[in-house]
Amino acid sequence: MAELVYRPVVGLAQTLFKVWDLKIDLKGSENIPRSGGAVLVSNHISYLDFIFDGLAALPQKRLVRFMAKESVFRHRISGPLMRGMKHIPVDRKNGETAYQHALQSLRSGEIVGVFPEATISQSFTLKSFKSGAARMAQEAGVPLIPMALWGTQRLWTKGHPRNFKRSHTPITIRVGEPVEAPPDQYAGAITRRLRERVQELLEAAQRAYPVRPKGPDDTWWMPAHLGGTAPTPEEVKAAEAR
Repeated sequence: MAELVYRPVVGLAQTLFKVWDLKIDLKGSENIPRSGGAVLVSNHISYLDFIFDGLAALPQKRLVRFMAKESVFRHRISGPLMRGMKHIPVDRKNGETAYQHALQSLRSGEIVGVFPEATISQSFTLKSFKSGAARMAQEAGVPLIPMALWGTQRLWTKGHPRNFKRSHTPITIRVGEPVEAPPDQYAGAITRRLRERVQELLEAAQRAYPVRPKGPDDTWWMPAHLGGTAPTPEEVKAAEAR
């Protein structure tokens, strides 16, 4: 029954991509397995990242079940869609329920999507990774699939207005080779290796990105270390502590 909801939503998203005239550059989708469970792990820079992460799995004819905060499932519009697509609600006060739900999905051969930074990075750099993705992969006996997105922050991100105009915005997506998660290894070590791989993919996506800021007023979407005016990780941390 879930696919009666999921596939029309995918079709709607693809139609919107055409309306917005997005220029999507996807490479590495062959690294997503055609069958069996896997944990898809991505950086997080936009409210729309789950859509583009899911897009990366379509060439392999796979649908991704994302872990998302529980409040999204209570919304009168998004809630029925999220439940219908078998996404996984995460209550941060009771994370074990979501963890067990994700394990069940993985063991039944599903791909589960995870944002290990747990929140959008306002600096557009990688935050620290939580170890839950690695632990799930270990316990379920499935691989971790690293990936990185770039350009999605220009459409809709935290602290900036949405831009759904026909703006020809490029979106770069890179999917890496599977990272194994042996049960006899420390989850922290696997997480560090996974983060290093996502960082490499992010840098590759940034190098491949075909446009640069148009002028001083258009530098907000570039991280400070690349010459942009996005806040540094330290500035974001200081602002959150106030």
